[in-house]
Amino acid sequence: MRYVFFTFCISLFLWGCKSAQTSKNTDSSAMKELVTLMQGHYSSEKQASQDKDYFNISLRMTPIWKSKGHYLFVEQALFDKQNQPYRVRIYKLTQQGDQFISTIYTLKDEKKWIGKWATPEAYDQLTEADIEIKDGCEVILKRTRKNTFEGATGDKTCPSELRGARWANSKVTVTHNSILSWDQGFDKDGKQVWGATKGGYEFIKL
Repeated sequence: MRYVFFTFCISLFLWGCKSAQTSKNTDSSAMKELVTLMQGHYSSEKQASQDKDYFNISLRMTPIWKSKGHYLFVEQALFDKQNQPYRVRIYKLTQQGDQFISTIYTLKDEKKWIGKWATPEAYDQLTEADIEIKDGCEVILKRTRKNTFEGATGDKTCPSELRGARWANSKVTVTHNSILSWDQGFDKDGKQVWGATKGGYEFIKL
């Protein structure tokens, strides 16, 4: 009887280990999928050509610090002024259960790093002391189906002072060849003061 009980316990232990490893592998696979989808060079040229209210924007996301985790160096600029990006960020991608968290960082001396995507090894000289986290501005994503992740920032959690705003909100959808990103800023009364009003920018991977 003791032998049967011992064997049963061992079976449960092995099954638990196998399940945990399977879950881990699944998470790893989903994370790898998200990072692969996000990295690359994008343009909103198609949308801009169809609607004059949208600009042709370049969005470039370059993987960096591969030994530390999943990080992307991000530059966003008017397409014909890519050497003068108006937004420079670092995204750190992590996973908690079925949620994928894109933590946002600014750079203390961003001009020093603009355009380094052409020689990605240059980012090895960038350290964590050179960046600052944007508290409350992380985007929480969920995998809704193969090659598709959708999410947003928290409700009024991301502070913003741009053009009189008090807080900002971002909604994001990542697919196999595009990123839909809708960034908006709102004042203390909830009135939108910056960002697209019709819908998000549609970035197509080049």
